[in-house]
Amino acid sequence: MKTHFTSVDDYIDAQPDHVRGVLNRVRSIIRRALPRAEELISYQIPAYELKGERVLFFAGWKQHYSLYPAGERLVAAFKGELAPYKISKGTIRFPLSEPIPTKLIERIAKFRAKETSARRSKSKGARK
Repeated sequence: MKTHFTSVDDYIDAQPDHVRGVLNRVRSIIRRALPRAEELISYQIPAYELKGERVLFFAGWKQHYSLYPAGERLVAAFKGELAPYKISKGTIRFPLSEPIPTKLIERIAKFRAKETSARRSKSKGARK
């Protein structure tokens, strides 16, 4: 598989057939949730950036797709909804064989945007 991607389209097009449709749907959910985010490739996977800060990443694998980062606050905030999914080292893994949790992914994207914005505001306040 190709390992140097220049766009999200390029990344998705390089995935196996059974992964492509799911990733396009995940991409659509994130873009709807974060309409002002810039879409880019970072660490060779799709990423979304707001005001110069990375908010959310996603990637496709053979048996699952993942969202990153999943910090302690995010996992705690969505504890019940994330219970069916494998979470480790800042990664949420969603099985390709199950329906896409559209509303959950949308809420995670919005949560990460608020979390990133709050962290940015806090660091700006500390510099004054």
